[in-house]
Amino acid sequence: MILNETDKGFKGKRVVAFESRMADQMRTLIARFGGDPFVAPSMQEVSLDNNRDIVEFGERLHSGQIDLIIFLTGVGIRKMIGVLDVYWTRDQTVNTLRKLSLITRGPKPAQALREIGLQPTINVPEPNTWSDILSALDGQSLERKRVAVQEYGASNFKLLQGLRDRGAVVDAVMVYRWALPEDLNPLMQAIDELVKHTVDVVLFTSAVQVDHLLKVAEWNSLANDVKRAFRRMMVGSIGPVASERIRAHSLSVDFEPTHSKMGIFVKESSERSEDLILIKRSKSLT
Repeated sequence: MILNETDKGFKGKRVVAFESRMADQMRTLIARFGGDPFVAPSMQEVSLDNNRDIVEFGERLHSGQIDLIIFLTGVGIRKMIGVLDVYWTRDQTVNTLRKLSLITRGPKPAQALREIGLQPTINVPEPNTWSDILSALDGQSLERKRVAVQEYGASNFKLLQGLRDRGAVVDAVMVYRWALPEDLNPLMQAIDELVKHTVDVVLFTSAVQVDHLLKVAEWNSLANDVKRAFRRMMVGSIGPVASERIRAHSLSVDFEPTHSKMGIFVKESSERSEDLILIKRSKSLT
């Protein structure tokens, strides 16, 4: 028996997501699992053009002023190495890094290190939140250690403060930042659909997405309307990092997947959407 799309997970429900880098894949996944997709890219990656942070980090690295490095993203490692290659040979950088403790946040930065012939000292397992990173370092004394953190998009104050609380001297190295997309029309259309209650499911795959959604809604005096709309739909979060940010905006998270992979996230969201929406809308009537 061949199932129609409306017989599958989402059963034709309107599903809004805010993925940018993998927008096409997200749109395809939602449709594959029976949803009516609308994907509104909510951010763009902006390189820091002068790269002074990376160059100055390189100077400290090659002069022996770093003891431990925490790598948060694979793309950040590749960009960092690309800049360092301009000023030092790859062998110089790799040989210097090999002498240090190298901490990676999950498989992507670990893979980026392996591409240059290095292995992480510790690879922080899922869900690899800032608290998981600190827990992974429980066995190491950080007192007076010089710890560099390769940051991404936005600074993680709780991670940096947690390292300082353990006695570390923290060197935050920003490789790139997240900005709003140049074309805000899809995001504004998504906001319009949310406040008109035509959306059944909303999916967040990063913490920055909810910040940007509410920022644009606030510009149009619609932030409170968006928050009220969330009371009637299933709010899905790809993992604890995004969930923490969603809750920081006084919003509830209805669902997290068993693994923080986009395909698993969409599939499991589709399977749970019917029941979770029913519960949510029943509560909104009381």
